[in-house]
Amino acid sequence: MAVHQQGQKMDDMTRILPSNCSKVFIQRDFSDGTAVKFQTKFLAELDGKIETKIFESTINTLNTMFCEAESLNSRNYCESCFACLTAYLSYLCFDTHYEKILKKIGKYVAEQNQTVYVPRGLMLVDPVERGLRTLEICILNESNGR
Repeated sequence: MAVHQQGQKMDDMTRILPSNCSKVFIQRDFSDGTAVKFQTKFLAELDGKIETKIFESTINTLNTMFCEAESLNSRNYCESCFACLTAYLSYLCFDTHYEKILKKIGKYVAEQNQTVYVPRGLMLVDPVERGLRTLEICILNESNGR
């Protein structure tokens, strides 16, 4: 780990620049509607870099988390009614269910990068950073040809 000037440890992930690598994009799967769900098809560019089962497990976990975020239940209904009654000022005081799940997804992506993907020369980019349109995977040890 690098040490910051004030003696604080810096996370190794902050030094990785995804703009200087080849990129692979996992597209959204619209076969079941417009809910956020990514295709589990293993791409040829990832062959030999990560096992198919690990890749599919990551995608399936992300898909499950997004399904949980978009689920409708009594808690979400009450949260929405309370927001309406407070002229949506309540959202200044607490995160919505969806925001909480997005933070959970961000933590999961960071954990997967640290334990699974970066040691294999890959890096997942949080889908929120790409507007939930694609899941970007950077191949760290390959140049993008620029």
